[in-house]
Amino acid sequence: MAALAVALIAAGGVGGFLAWQETGQRTPVLAVAREVAAGDVIEDADLTDAAVSLDPALKPLGAGERDTVVGKRAAVALVPGALLAQGQVTDRALVEKGEQLVGIGLKTSQLPATQLSPGDKVLVVFTPAEGAENTAGTGAQPPAEPKSVAARVVRVGERQQSTGEVVVDVAVPAAEGPGLASQAAGGRVALVVDAGGGS
Repeated sequence: MAALAVALIAAGGVGGFLAWQETGQRTPVLAVAREVAAGDVIEDADLTDAAVSLDPALKPLGAGERDTVVGKRAAVALVPGALLAQGQVTDRALVEKGEQLVGIGLKTSQLPATQLSPGDKVLVVFTPAEGAENTAGTGAQPPAEPKSVAARVVRVGERQQSTGEVVVDVAVPAAEGPGLASQAAGGRVALVVDAGGGS
């Protein structure tokens, strides 16, 4: 009987330890419930609570910070099921004072193969209209260097299955916005990644 009592006590202790491991070491944190594109405002329905055993290297936002996160913008694309970290949320607006937001539809040949990210610095280069390049440089004067506009990538859309185009939203100086929008509407632009770019 004594041996049986000891065994039961030991079994109970092991069970209690395992239960403590399962519940006592879990931390309530915020996770992503719905996909949120970079730059979009985070809504309450985009978030969910999760209880996880945290690695010391991970620093997700606690579940109690939900109210402070809702209404802010996603600094990067948020994927459902991922934990939400501090660096993935920002107070910054898409467009700063003195800037305009221009959407540019680009084909594969009009942008680098390197993945673009919000915050990347790029040059939007004006390309000539169809047929214009055949007459450029025929006179005594050398062809003029193409006009370009310095821009900052704000958002990169999904590639359209039907057209193969990717819409890239860029922030540019307000004085350059209308001209760039007109040029982009005709598809006469190309994107060049600036050497100083990077998010």
